[in-house]
Amino acid sequence: MSFENRSDAGRQLAEQLRDLGSEDVVVLGIPRGGVPVAFEVAQALGAPLDVILVRKLGVPLQPELAMGAIGEEGVRILNHEVIRAAHVDDAELAAVEGRERHELERRAERFRGNRPRVSLRGRTVVVIDDGIATGASARAACSVARALGAARVLLAVPVAPPGSIAKLATAADEVVCLASPEPFFAVGQWYWDFEQTSDDEVVDLLGKAARPAGASLSGRSTDTEGPDRDEDVELTAGPVHLAGHLMVPPAPLGLVLFAHGSGSSRQSPRNQYVAAALNEAGLGTLLFDLLTADEALDRSNVFDIGLLADRLSAVTRWLRAQPEADGVLIGYFGASTGAAAALRAAALPDAEVAAIVSRGGRPDLAGPGLSEVRAATLLIVGGQDDVVLDLNRQALACLNCESHLAVVPGATHLFEERGALEAVAGLARDWFTNYLAPARQSVT
Repeated sequence: MSFENRSDAGRQLAEQLRDLGSEDVVVLGIPRGGVPVAFEVAQALGAPLDVILVRKLGVPLQPELAMGAIGEEGVRILNHEVIRAAHVDDAELAAVEGRERHELERRAERFRGNRPRVSLRGRTVVVIDDGIATGASARAACSVARALGAARVLLAVPVAPPGSIAKLATAADEVVCLASPEPFFAVGQWYWDFEQTSDDEVVDLLGKAARPAGASLSGRSTDTEGPDRDEDVELTAGPVHLAGHLMVPPAPLGLVLFAHGSGSSRQSPRNQYVAAALNEAGLGTLLFDLLTADEALDRSNVFDIGLLADRLSAVTRWLRAQPEADGVLIGYFGASTGAAAALRAAALPDAEVAAIVSRGGRPDLAGPGLSEVRAATLLIVGGQDDVVLDLNRQALACLNCESHLAVVPGATHLFEERGALEAVAGLARDWFTNYLAPARQSVT
C-alpha cells in the first residue's frame, strides 16, 4: 500500500477510526509530518486537533541514546536504567532537560500561539504520526498523553514496520496501522509525495481546525447554515498574486482586512486568533499576504509602507467587488508596519474604509498623511511597550478622526502575556461592531 500524500493517508486512516466518532476524542499530531495526517482524522471525526509535543532527553555524550523524554505541563519520563548505565549525574540531567524544555516551549508558542492546549483529562486520545521507523517519538508521545490525563490512548499511523508495531503495543491501549510492509527502509518510500511539512503549514492546519465552519471559539454553533464563504483565495494586486483566506458569515456586520507587519503573513497565529473572535461576533475577515514569498526575503520591502498601502488598497477594491460586500462597510486591522500601511491607505482620498484597529502599530511610519485619516481609529498598545506606546501617543495627537488609545496593562509588544491577546480581540471586536455594524443596519 502507498499513499498519494499525507492528506490522503489521513483520509484513509480516518476510515479505520470512524467508530470513535461517538466517543469524547482528541486527535494529537506529532509535529511536523503527523499534523497533516491528524488534521484529516480530526475533521472526519469532528474532534479537536492539537499537537503532542515531546522532546527526547539524550545522554550528554550519546545524544542519540534516550535517557527519557519531556512533555508539556512539566511531564517528565526518565529511564533510570540508561541514566545509571551512562553515569549521568543530576547536574548533567538538569542541563539537558533545561535545554530541551526551552525548545519544547518555543515550539508550543510557535504552533499554538495564544490558543490553550486542549485538555486530555478523561478523554480518548488518538496520537498520530505520518509513519513510524523506530517508534521512539511515538512511544514518548503516548506516555506524555497518559501523564496529561488521557483515559485511553490509541496510536494511529499509516505505515510502520511489523517489529515497531509489536514494541509499541505496550505504549498504547491500541495501535492502528494501515500497512506494515517488509522489507521496510524508510517512511517516505510509501508516499508518492513526502515533501517536508513546514512550521507554517502546521500553524495553518491548527488554525483551521480551531475555527471550523459554523462554530464559535467556545465550540457552540453560531448559525445553522454555516458561513457564506470560508475559503482560500488568490488576490491580484497589479502584477503580483497574493494568497489569502476569506471568511464571511451569513449577513456580516462588516468586513475586516488584516494587514500583517514586520515580515509576518496571513498565517500569523495572533491575527488568526483575533480573526476568529471577529467571526464569532458576526464580522467577515480577509487575512492575506501583503508580500509574495520572494518579496518577503528582501527586508526593505517590510518597511516600504507605500508599497504595502498600495497592496492593501488594491485588495480592498477586490473585496468591495465581491457580492458578500454589497452594502457592508470595511475595516482594517493592522499590526506593526501593517498598521502604518492601513493608516496610509485610509488617508487616500478614495479610501473606502470606515474603521481601523492598530495592534502594536507603528503609526509614525504612516507619514504626514496621518491627519487625513477619516476612519474611526483605535490604537492598541501594550503597557510595557514603552517606545511604541510613546509613538502612538504622538500619533493620537495628529489624528483628526474619531480616535482612541487603549493600553493593555502589563503587555509587551507581541501581547504574549496571559490574557493580553484576549484583551486585544475584545477591544477590536467592540470597535468594529460599533463603527461598521450601524451602517449595515441602516441599509437593510
